[in-house]
Amino acid sequence: MSSRYDDQPLLDVPQDDATTRRMSVPRISVASSSDVVYPVREGDRLDLLAQAAFGDSTRWWVIADTNPASDALRLEQPGTMLAVPDA
Repeated sequence: MSSRYDDQPLLDVPQDDATTRRMSVPRISVASSSDVVYPVREGDRLDLLAQAAFGDSTRWWVIADTNPASDALRLEQPGTMLAVPDA
């Protein structure tokens, strides 16, 4: 299985101690125009929603990218309205 970060461009980021650290270039996610809005219910998790929407629980990050939040766990709180991209 490959990572979604495979083939991601890298850059050298200067550190405070004068060394550099190789890091991935930040990704820019673009929401699909055909998102379905889903109201999160008690017990919902991103991996379970990804399994239901895409047939693949490891694609939970697609839902997270479509709903940017500083804390992904907030996306699993009941009552949250999630945009789920059309697979």
